[in-house]
Amino acid sequence: MGKPTGFLEYAREVPERRPVAERVNDWFEIYAEFPASKARTQGARCMDCGVPFCHTGCPLTNLIPDWNDLVYRGRWQEAIRALHSTNNFPEFTGRVCPAPCEAACVLGINEPPVSIKVIERLIADTALSEGWVHPEPPPLRTGKRVAVVGSGPAGLAAAQQLNRAGHTVTVFEKADRIGGLLRYGIPDFKMEKRLIDRRIEQMTAEGVEFRTRAWVGHNVPVEDLRKEYDAILLAGGAEQARDLKVPGRELKGIHFAMDFLPQQNKRVAGDGGIQADPTRLNEPILATGKHVVIIGGGDTGADCLGTSHRQKAASVHQFEILPMPPAGRSPSTPWPLWPLQLRVESSHEEGGERLWSVATTAFSGDENGNVRRLHAVRVGPPPDFAPIAGSEFTLEAGLVLLAMGFTGPVRNGMIEQLGLELDARGNVKTGADYMSSVPGVFAAGDMRRGQSLVVWAIAEGRKAARSVDAWLMGDSRLPE
Repeated sequence: MGKPTGFLEYAREVPERRPVAERVNDWFEIYAEFPASKARTQGARCMDCGVPFCHTGCPLTNLIPDWNDLVYRGRWQEAIRALHSTNNFPEFTGRVCPAPCEAACVLGINEPPVSIKVIERLIADTALSEGWVHPEPPPLRTGKRVAVVGSGPAGLAAAQQLNRAGHTVTVFEKADRIGGLLRYGIPDFKMEKRLIDRRIEQMTAEGVEFRTRAWVGHNVPVEDLRKEYDAILLAGGAEQARDLKVPGRELKGIHFAMDFLPQQNKRVAGDGGIQADPTRLNEPILATGKHVVIIGGGDTGADCLGTSHRQKAASVHQFEILPMPPAGRSPSTPWPLWPLQLRVESSHEEGGERLWSVATTAFSGDENGNVRRLHAVRVGPPPDFAPIAGSEFTLEAGLVLLAMGFTGPVRNGMIEQLGLELDARGNVKTGADYMSSVPGVFAAGDMRRGQSLVVWAIAEGRKAARSVDAWLMGDSRLPE
């Protein structure tokens, strides 16, 4: 490494978050600028550890020690080449990935790990701002046509890889803009959408065709894709939200998180609050002036929390049925595993009350059918979550957001019409080659593996693209 003693000399640093009073009044990204000089110092902390466990922690197997060293040496153009060799969209993962690579960092055994995510983001941002990212159209076309259904991270990564292999690629997206979960699931304060637009411009220049408002299995017949394309790759995500079947669920003002969040992304884009996706509720949902309760303590719940703050909710409570994790790494998840520990997101810093070991038992409303109260109880540990006698309580609630995760892809429409076999969890079943039970139809991302991370989606899209290429051509030179 460029600085063998760097981990002994320098402390971990990450970008500061903008002041709460400032950031809750806008929709810009929450982090302040991080100087390149500091990134170089952080690159110097990367140890000559012999076995870089960060590789196994990262689903993309990013060449992390390589580009850490290149940044330390100021060789930024080489760093982006190394980063792009495994990751099509490092500016996405550098913002929204929870960084399992850092959890696996060898330095993290007894010291704060290397700031890998920060370095990755700065490499990507520097490359984009300096104009080092150019369209890379293939020198030759194979004559094969591939349809990619879904324009989230898995679909975009697969489309770019397949196009670079020389195939003619068309991406079908049922919403009005390209990006999938990146566009209409992640709030702008975590990732501004200009980043997606830049990649779409690059991919369009490379020859990828994008079709919006193209809902395969509905206004785009599945039969047409089977006739017109040599292969189909399904990357439509796991959009079937987990519901809460308790008395009063039918009351107005109780919504799925993914009906709430996309509307605000539309407003920030200047399109108004109506839904962009034909599968989503078109009724305006706003937290302004309301007592909000978010059921679900994960990333989606935190996104609802930050959005509610910016919409000026009267109060916000966030429930989680699981017990509160320990402040540090739990002994049950030793290094280099992803640690069970309490995580405080930027949204939690901004306000609201977080409640653990709570189960909602019912909702009650007013004479007009609007939700007004939430009834809950404290529960014991998993797997039973037994109610604790005498712990019942009631909260005022004018808006309830269900953010309890997803149970797999939506089955009706495309999946049913194709007659695809599903696995035990309700996801599209594939072999190791990512091909479904129907020859020539492949699947990748959350639609195949279930609800997961953006970094996993990109990794799946790249691997599936290689399998599609090999199936079409008998072999593939795309990276594994």
